[in-house]
Parts: sequence; C-alpha cells; structure tokens
Amino acid sequence: MVNIIVCVKQVPDVAELKIDPLTHNVVREGVPSIVNPDDRIGVEEALRIKEKYGGRITILSMGPPQAKAALFECLSMGTDDAILLSDRTFAAADTLATAYTLARAIKMYRNDFDLIICGRRAIDAETGQTGIQIAEQLEIPHLTYVKNVQVFPDEKKVVVRREVEGQIETIEAPIPILLTVMEGLNKPRLPNLREIIKSKKKEIRVVNATELGGDLSLYGLKGSPTWVAKVYPPPPKPGGTIKSGEPKESVSELINILAEKKLIVKRVE
Repeated sequence: MVNIIVCVKQVPDVAELKIDPLTHNVVREGVPSIVNPDDRIGVEEALRIKEKYGGRITILSMGPPQAKAALFECLSMGTDDAILLSDRTFAAADTLATAYTLARAIKMYRNDFDLIICGRRAIDAETGQTGIQIAEQLEIPHLTYVKNVQVFPDEKKVVVRREVEGQIETIEAPIPILLTVMEGLNKPRLPNLREIIKSKKKEIRVVNATELGGDLSLYGLKGSPTWVAKVYPPPPKPGGTIKSGEPKESVSELINILAEKKLIVKRVE
C-alpha cells in the first residue's frame, strides 16, 4: 500500500485574467477558477499508483472557502478525502508561508504518508517553489520536473525520470519523498458519474489557524518575506511590416521585404 498526499491549488483561469490599467492589480471578479493543471496531473498519477498498489489519497489545499469546489473535483476523480486550510490568517502568503502552513497540516493530520505529490508550478504565480519548500519543512528528499514515476513499496523506494535543461535523468530515491510533476507525465481522467455521486459523501475537513496551531507569525502576510510590488502586462508587440490582408499579395510583399534586406535573392522572371 502507498499513502499519498496531493497538494492542489485553486487558481484563476489565466486565459480570462485582466489587469486594471489604473491600479495594476489583477482583476479576478468574474474570472472562473480551476484546479491548477499541473496539480491535476499529480492527482492522476496518485490514482494510478493507488490502483496498482492500494493505499489512500488525501488532497490538501490552502485557500478561501470557495476552494472546496476544486477539492470536490479531485474527490470526484477518485481520491479518498480532502483537507482545506482556510482562514484569513493564511491570506496573502508567499511560497514560504504557504509551505509552512501545508507542512504543519501534514505533520498533524497525515504524517503516515509515503509520497507527497505537487504540481511543478501554479499557473497564477509560476514560482515552482512551494513543493520544494514543503519538503524542506518536513526534512524529506524531493525530486522535481518528474515525467515518469515507478514506485517500489516493498523496497521503500521510487525510480523517476526527470527532465532538466533538455536532458533526462533517471534517479532512485528512498520513500518517503516529495515529487513535483509536470506536463507529459500523464493525461488526467475526467470524473465519471459514479465518482461524482460518491464525492458528495466524502469528507472535506476545513481547518482554521486556531486548530492548526503553530507559530501564527509564520502564516500569511506576516510570515511572508517576499511580496508582489506591482503586476503589469508585457508591452504590446510592435505591428508587423506586412500590411496586405490577401495571402497572395502578402507573400509578394514579404518576398520584396526579404530581398531588400538581402536575406534572399529575388528571381527575375
């Protein structure tokens, strides 16, 4: 059996995000929220491991009450239970404060884990730091950029392939361990009707700061040594030099431009 914790985050759909031109803040109103894509890959991998070896999968998240929707989606995929850390004290946390909060919850409620799986990155922040910092808080090994996982429960080890700077590394490491997984590892399943119905009966435990305990100065904004000073969109790309909209005329115009720059030799008929 392999007991697995999957850390997930509810994020805004970045395709729908806009930035207020006056305040430079991200406008979240009316923007749909989704389960972070890399985290869904982590959920799928946990399910495949459980199907092969048995065990229990707990989903762990930190966020506002509406993040329950993301946890229900993970439960409807076939996971067993979920814990939501939700308190205003946890708000505005950077990756370090987030990792401290998640690691404390793991120590208190699910310290019998074999694997912790996190997405490589969250699409709303793109830091790729939280999973690694959780491992450091728990003082366990971690492997990042994982694209293939083999688990050997009897031998208390994993063998993973990870992608680093265009190269593939194969590494053997002991259990317990934290893995951060990335696109290409698998294709997450869609929940079926039976699991959707079953998910409504599964437990989501909501934990606040008082129940979690620990050093309150390490939670949320107080525990965050970094913060976002300003958010702004990238500068618009300059307009192209080809002005014609018709394909044949555009090609002719492009040939003339390249010939003028002496990048090609224009053939004279």
